[in-house]
Amino acid sequence: MPLFSDNFREQVRAASDIVDVIGGYLPLKRAGTNFVTLCPFHKEKSPSFNVNPGKQIFHCFGCHKGGDVFRFVQDYENLSFVEALTRLAERARIPLETENNPGAQQARGVKDSLLKLHEAITVRWQQCLATEAAGQIARDYLDKRGVSMDAIKEFRLGAAPEAWDDTVNWAKAKGFDAALCEQAGLIIKKEDTGRLYDRFRGRLMFPICDEQGRVIAFSGRILQGDEKVAKYVNSPETPIFTKGKVLFALDKAKRAILDAGHAVVCEGQLDTIACHSAGIRNVIAPQGTALTADHARILKRYVDEVVLCFDGDKAGRNASIRSFEGLLGSGLAIRVASIPPPDDPDSFIKQHGADAFRAILAKAEGYFDFYLKHLCAENDTTSDKGRMLVVRKMGEDLQKTGNAVLLDTYAQKTSQRLGVSVEAVRTEFRKARALAANTHRAEADEPPLTEPDAGTAEPPAPPPKHELWLLKYLLASADLAHFAAAHLEPVWVTHPTVRRIAALHFAHGTDVAGLLAQFEGDDFACRLITENASAQHAIPEPEKQLADVILRLRNTAYDQRIAQLNAHLSDPALSAAEHDDVAGEQQRLRAAKREPLHPLGEV
Repeated sequence: MPLFSDNFREQVRAASDIVDVIGGYLPLKRAGTNFVTLCPFHKEKSPSFNVNPGKQIFHCFGCHKGGDVFRFVQDYENLSFVEALTRLAERARIPLETENNPGAQQARGVKDSLLKLHEAITVRWQQCLATEAAGQIARDYLDKRGVSMDAIKEFRLGAAPEAWDDTVNWAKAKGFDAALCEQAGLIIKKEDTGRLYDRFRGRLMFPICDEQGRVIAFSGRILQGDEKVAKYVNSPETPIFTKGKVLFALDKAKRAILDAGHAVVCEGQLDTIACHSAGIRNVIAPQGTALTADHARILKRYVDEVVLCFDGDKAGRNASIRSFEGLLGSGLAIRVASIPPPDDPDSFIKQHGADAFRAILAKAEGYFDFYLKHLCAENDTTSDKGRMLVVRKMGEDLQKTGNAVLLDTYAQKTSQRLGVSVEAVRTEFRKARALAANTHRAEADEPPLTEPDAGTAEPPAPPPKHELWLLKYLLASADLAHFAAAHLEPVWVTHPTVRRIAALHFAHGTDVAGLLAQFEGDDFACRLITENASAQHAIPEPEKQLADVILRLRNTAYDQRIAQLNAHLSDPALSAAEHDDVAGEQQRLRAAKREPLHPLGEV
């Protein structure tokens, strides 16, 4: 992960107005000097999500989520800070610091050109599908499949004309370089003649988008012609597209995935579109390949559970098994939803409805329950050979999870299913473990790395009420912060987080967004800052109240020190000179307690 300087971070922050950014995700309504909307992080009927353009922060008075523009993008998109910073930099067209060398700048320019090209050809194919005679076959196909006009628009479906040079001529007319189109995989150069021709001809076009919704590739389905021609043709890998790292419809499904707590993985685009159209929007699909380890890492950013929902036939079951390989080691819980053959998700929803499909998803079984049934169906479990094969394959795949609970659970289930003793199955599973250990003995020789369980950490204790008021006054205005800086010693503050916020705030003035940047990753501190910077009501007599709070903090700290000195005076080993010094300090503290704070105008 690249590291970025404070100057770069502040440059991106300054270019990313929080109202503009959040307004791109949510419908904001003005409320006085601020903006409000329904909170995206919890369910509510009345808007309690507040965006403050003056302080460049957001805060929900319902669930207490809050922070700056980086925190919003992190929480809404489920990204790391570096990923959120990178996304906002790209949005603001600010070159990354890691791209300041000429080679990186050239690569960024190529990516930008490819994105522009993909967007333009998407519009071209949308127009063909919507209005041109060349799109009639695709229109008829979509109508036959029951794909609604809303879905066609949302997924930006298009039609590539049945012609060898439609895209070639279109690109030339639009001023797109032929070499760029070839790099994008839209056109192909014939090796012997150098003639250019279209890759996608006579196909229904599915744009493939990245997580930001930008078109980066295409998948084209043949609609008529030679059965020997591939049903689907996909874009080749390019500087903006790696098929093993892209999930179809993730840009549209990610919020629903977070809300549902799991992702549903279908086999193809039409299945995914059918689910979305039926209101089941936490659905995505791998791009022309089984799920990969990269796919698993992407999904793990959002949820801890995946439901595989492929076709109900043998090919669909095999696709589920292949996908499991890519999910191994990700820590994701895996379930399998079985669609009754010969249906796929699309046909099942159209025939039985969305609620029936939801019921199948709800009853999805654990992967190893599914796998055990599959192995028993594929092998003769009345024979020794068949039983040995089932036990061996179960043991091999269970060992890959590294989970002792799963091993023991499915040793018992396998023994019951096959009618053999559980100890015999456990023995065979241990053989599989020994084989895995020999295969990976280099890794096995290293001690396992363990991380502390974040769930066992004690939540930070809340600050005293008067210290929370101190934060409100500090973040309310420059005058109050100036007064506090002149009169408050941070050591008087007892709560460590409030004390650190106060000390850093004196250094950063009243720029709340800049203060939040100092606490990146500290959710508790960010919550304290945003909650107390988002006061909705005017504070009556703020100068007097701030002075009262500081006096209380000062005198409480002095009282504690006086008590410590009292205990010290009782020490029989104290010399006369030391006794006088301690007593003198007590007198000075008592006198200091009687001193008032100067009014604001006298500072």
